[in-house]
This record gives sequence, structure tokens and C-alpha cells, in this order.
Amino acid sequence: MAQSNAIFPADRHDLYEKHAYSAAIKSGDLLFVSGQVGSRTDGAPEPDFEAQVRLAFANLKATLKAGGCGLDDIVDVTSFHTDPENQFETIMKVKGEVFPKAPYPNWTAIGVNWLAGFDFEIKVIARIPA
Repeated sequence: MAQSNAIFPADRHDLYEKHAYSAAIKSGDLLFVSGQVGSRTDGAPEPDFEAQVRLAFANLKATLKAGGCGLDDIVDVTSFHTDPENQFETIMKVKGEVFPKAPYPNWTAIGVNWLAGFDFEIKVIARIPA
């Protein structure tokens, strides 16, 4: 069985301590990244929605980097949205900047009614390069 190791970005956020979870778990050649939100370093949500989405992606990139991965290593994405119908345009704009060309990772978007004060969350599975 593969050894599992907890991974945290260099600027570890207070949310990991407050809610007792790891930013990611490295298992074999896979990195399972917990849902990343647009949190400031104190754990507070970024109030502007587009800025919150951009910060969530920045937090995702930092966690991937800590695990030895990058955006190109992502194979599976799940995102959570508190108001998908009204947020879709903004999310697609940022997503297009983050993933500008094919092949794109597979993606499942889920509408939810609560994200602990946040409006967008993204979790991924990435393959760690050899």
C-alpha cells in the first residue's frame, strides 16, 4: 500500500488548523487536493466574487506546487458554487485564463447552498510527475 503524506502550501492558511484538515494528501503518484477557497491568510473569505475565484485558484496553485505538481498535472476537477446561474459567467472567464487550451481536465460543477461563508470552492486530483 502506498504511503500517504499530508501536503501544505508554503503560506499555510488558518482554515487548515481551524477545521482540522490537510490541504492535500499525496498517495503514490496522485495528489488529492482538498477544496480550495478564496480565503485570505487569516481564513476570511475574499468579499469580491471574481477576486474570491482568482484567490481560490491561487491557493490551488500553491497547494499543487507544494505537492510537486502544476495545473497541467490535474486530471479531475470538482467545483462547488453557491449561485451557479449567476456565477457561471465569472467562473468561466477565470477558468478560461487558468486552462486556456485543450486538453482540459474533466470537470464536475455542483450547486450547493453553503460553503462556510465562501461562494466558490475547487478540489482536484493531480498526477505527480515522475
